[in-house]
Amino acid sequence: MRKFIIKRLLISVGIMFFVSLIIYTLIRCLPASYVETMAMQLATAPGSKPYEEWIAQLNASYGLDQPILVGYVHWLGDFFRGDFGDSWKFTVPVVEEFKSVIGVSFVMGAISLVLQLIIAIPLGVVAATKQYSKSDYAISAGALVGISLPTFFFATILKLIFAVKLGWFDTHGLVGRTYAQLDAMGQLMDKSKHLVLPIATLTIVSVGSLMRYTRTNMLEVLNADYIRTARAKGVSESKVIYHHAFRNTLIPLVTIVGGSLPGLFSGALITETLFSIPGIGWASYTAMTAGDIPFSMFYLTFIAILTLLGNLISDILYAVVDPRVRIAS
Repeated sequence: MRKFIIKRLLISVGIMFFVSLIIYTLIRCLPASYVETMAMQLATAPGSKPYEEWIAQLNASYGLDQPILVGYVHWLGDFFRGDFGDSWKFTVPVVEEFKSVIGVSFVMGAISLVLQLIIAIPLGVVAATKQYSKSDYAISAGALVGISLPTFFFATILKLIFAVKLGWFDTHGLVGRTYAQLDAMGQLMDKSKHLVLPIATLTIVSVGSLMRYTRTNMLEVLNADYIRTARAKGVSESKVIYHHAFRNTLIPLVTIVGGSLPGLFSGALITETLFSIPGIGWASYTAMTAGDIPFSMFYLTFIAILTLLGNLISDILYAVVDPRVRIAS
């Protein structure tokens, strides 16, 4: 197992170099540019230099006048030194802006993931073990509704019912108007109340696919030969389902769990925008549309690293769930 992990880490480092180069190349080719926007603003000032001179000056100051490969090497050197630069859009160090917005997105993503697992896996197992029953049809119909609902539509429905009609929650924002006057516990409760609808939106629109995935894998395992053999030997149905079948159903599910790691930090752009939540999804979108190369590069590289790490975690979880994987490694 140790050799397998070391081998995968070395491969991941190599992949990371190529991925970061592709990201840097694409970022440099973005049609929207902060430099162009800033040069246009500066050129309109009375007595200012022409637009072309401002473009040349700003590109030189930000190192954008260099070839892409040379610029990438310089960026990579700064990256390894921990110098991620200052955000052009937010005018603060990239890491400082990242820290200020990542917390709320992580909380939303983590709670949503836990709720998805708690809801989807048991319902998927029930649907598979009671195939073609009323429970199966009801669970499958609910899953299809969740998959089919667009995020913006479902979020709007939740806001209309629970915020506008019932008045239980606020329609937008992370804190209320009286947040500054509350004590520590009151402030925590105020933020929690504002996150209920966004988390509900993320959970419901995502739980359907995981539910159907669990059902499909459970049905495949229940139709295996060793399950029929266990039943023929008189093993109780509960032991067949939850000891033999469910353990093997977990093997493909660990891919989802490991692959969900980047999602905890990538944010939810549509949901954060609809509910006016200042998370990493909203910040990254704002940075990219403004041509903010330092922030966009840091964010995308960070997500790429998490993706590779998530794949490694999935492989390790495979070995935990199914010891036969260790022999193949």
